[in-house]
Amino acid sequence: MSSSSRPPPRWSHICALADILPDCGVAALLNGEQVAVFRVRDALHAIGNRDPASGANVLARGIVGDVGGEIVVASPIYKQHFSLVTGHCLEEPSVSVPVYLVRVIEDQVWVRGEAVMLRRPAHKPRLVVIGNGMAARGTLEELLELASGAYEITVCDAEPEPRGYNRILLSPLLAGEKGVDDIVTHPPEWYTQRGIALQSGDPIVHIDRVHRRVRSARGVETSYDRLLMATGSLPLRLSVAGSDLPGVMTFRELRDVQRMLEAAQTGQRAIVIGGGLLGLEAAEGLRRRGMEVTVIHLAGHLLERQLDAQAAALLQRELAGRGLRFILHATTTAILGSDRVAGIRLADGRQLPADLIVMAVGVRPNIKLAQAAGLRCDQGVLVDDTLLTYDPAIYAVGECVQHRDRTFGLVAPLWAQARVCAAHLAERGARRYGGSMPSTHLKVSGIEVFSAGDCTASERSESLVLRDARRGVYKRVILEDNKVVGAVLYGDTREGSWLFDLINEGRDIASCRDRLLFGGATDGAGPGTARTGGSGGAAVLQ
Repeated sequence: MSSSSRPPPRWSHICALADILPDCGVAALLNGEQVAVFRVRDALHAIGNRDPASGANVLARGIVGDVGGEIVVASPIYKQHFSLVTGHCLEEPSVSVPVYLVRVIEDQVWVRGEAVMLRRPAHKPRLVVIGNGMAARGTLEELLELASGAYEITVCDAEPEPRGYNRILLSPLLAGEKGVDDIVTHPPEWYTQRGIALQSGDPIVHIDRVHRRVRSARGVETSYDRLLMATGSLPLRLSVAGSDLPGVMTFRELRDVQRMLEAAQTGQRAIVIGGGLLGLEAAEGLRRRGMEVTVIHLAGHLLERQLDAQAAALLQRELAGRGLRFILHATTTAILGSDRVAGIRLADGRQLPADLIVMAVGVRPNIKLAQAAGLRCDQGVLVDDTLLTYDPAIYAVGECVQHRDRTFGLVAPLWAQARVCAAHLAERGARRYGGSMPSTHLKVSGIEVFSAGDCTASERSESLVLRDARRGVYKRVILEDNKVVGAVLYGDTREGSWLFDLINEGRDIASCRDRLLFGGATDGAGPGTARTGGSGGAAVLQ
């Protein structure tokens, strides 16, 4: 701190030095604008108090610290870091706040009235995206729509193919309903035309948060100003003997489908472990490729997280009629084989032969890279309502994140997260992600299954049920406090969207309660318009 005997011209008095606590700031009015004056170690710094992202005068209340050897203050709102020396934002180098000269005269703090003119960096801010799945591409599409050209973008994709595809369509691809070209949504030219550098087949193995750069397995280093993590999830494998044998695989990526199709050409018998969504889709796809398929499931009925026992029984009967075999309440204890898979052993001692085994027992967020970088993680990478991690330069979206104690494995939440994250990357508006209501559509050709909300009964809930055996229709709507909280539809899912809206909106359904099982916004009928089945058979209402 410097001192002299009298106040200099064009300088304004702020306060006494003692009024500024160490490593803290104060706000003052200077020529009609607020400034924030900080006392850090043996130096004083003054910058504009206005946070550029929010427009609020809050920087004086931010936390002062050291990031990579640079003295910064973190905005209390968006957690962006501003250098107290240059005024530049560490996460967005093109954004800055004004910097002012400060002096101390006889223990009084003075600030010069004119801001210091500093050069801004010439390059665009750099956005690096780790992952090229649906969440990553959805965020990029939203970002390009909101602020095209705002970033130099690099996408780092671990998968070898230089293209983006729709993972939802892997099941029709396996079943032979679609070809590879049909599921590609973002060919290489999509990235080229938008000036996006796509690095395929070279996964990122290290994040250097201090110097803001990532390193790939081949040693390629890429610097970033903002980082978007979209590392997705990893399929679980049973921890049993033989789980690493050739012929044992998971169902998650395009290359998984390609391996399964190769196995189906030479093998006859397949076992799918897991009767959830992925397991049933894999089983039906392999059956349609000519294999004899058995589904082994731990629970007492299929899709136990989405369906009740009655809907699951209808589904199992339909799939069994197509040729699938099911063994429920079954635990796999070992994979049999020496050089290649030959079968499985169950806990009751039974041994089943197999040429191919698909493990579809769930997924877990892929957080290994984030953990190694020191980002806060629990089950997933922890994010706030803006999809920002605990590092203000790093966002995360998709199946790798954990938001409000929940992780996500369905598509709808990914789109919602992409919209919010892109808005903050583009600095457009102040969107917030408040979570997503789970809903499920089963993608087995010819079978209509819909589930949404909480389908478990409680003491406070009641169920409206319709059964139409002739049409193979089952509907159950779960009510609580005169609101729809869950729904299960089998055989006729036309009311799915309407019921999903009712669940999300929390609307009182007193006026349309007697029509919930028959009419929504379908077939031209609005809510409150009854629609009969027209089957000629008997429908049983409960």
